[in-house]
Amino acid sequence: MARGLMSSPRLILMDEPSLGLSPIMQQEIAVIIKEIHAQGRTIVLVEQNARLALSLAQYGYVLETGEIALEGDAAKLRDDEGVQRTYLGMD
Repeated sequence: MARGLMSSPRLILMDEPSLGLSPIMQQEIAVIIKEIHAQGRTIVLVEQNARLALSLAQYGYVLETGEIALEGDAAKLRDDEGVQRTYLGMD
């Protein structure tokens, strides 16, 4: 991330920044992503950890086998019963 930020980009694509990290480090990454966004940068986040991604995003796309299955406001996706059951492990 630091190397990507050195050129002061307005847009950053992050691919699985939490992959392989402990839950504590995932939360640290979330804080860093929020800080980067607060500095006025747009972030495109590709993340399999749906709970993390939807907690950070303003808008989200849910992909199934390479196709867009759902899209919309991240808060609405987070509250959607189907998304909760299928992607967030909630009943």
